Amino acid sequence: MFATIKTFASCLTAVTVLSLSSAAMSAEKDIVDTAVGAGSFKTLTTAVGEAGLVEALKGKGPFTVFAPTDDAFKKLPEGTVAELLKPENKEKLTAILTYHVVEGKVTAEQVTKLKQAKTLNGKMVDIAVKDGNVMINGSKVVKADIMCSNGVIHVIDSVLLPKEEAKTSQASHDSETSYTSLKAEAASSCPASK
Repeated sequence: MFATIKTFASCLTAVTVLSLSSAAMSAEKDIVDTAVGAGSFKTLTTAVGEAGLVEALKGKGPFTVFAPTDDAFKKLPEGTVAELLKPENKEKLTAILTYHVVEGKVTAEQVTKLKQAKTLNGKMVDIAVKDGNVMINGSKVVKADIMCSNGVIHVIDSVLLPKEEAKTSQASHDSETSYTSLKAEAASSCPASK
């Protein structure tokens, strides 16, 4: 009987060590490498590359990223992503992407205690808990606390866009999404790029 208990304890210890090692390994990757490795952020990582933000988001940080999935980008009006990825729209793309980033490592537990957070572009995002779900400007956090070596990722189900974009989008595409204003020079204010 003691041999069975000892074997069970050894197996339990091995599983625990493997689980902790797996979590530690994911935390060894930075935000960009974690997003690329996940496979569900292809549009986001492409946009980050086009905007020239890869090195900044691979920097020391720490950063909190509200990361829209590929499905979130598909919710935008047709042609929006292609338009944003054009070189002449790099400033606008940068503004949108930096609106998804908050300085510091803000975990889900901390996020739920906030009403707003200041993004890297200087504008605020609204935070609320509705029916047990954390909402960022109306976008639902579908997975929280993906730990990275330089911060944390919270996965969201919609792309955050500036209010000015929302008004234009609502007028021409009957969009019902709420958005917030952005500043194009935000990437240069990123602490990791200095």
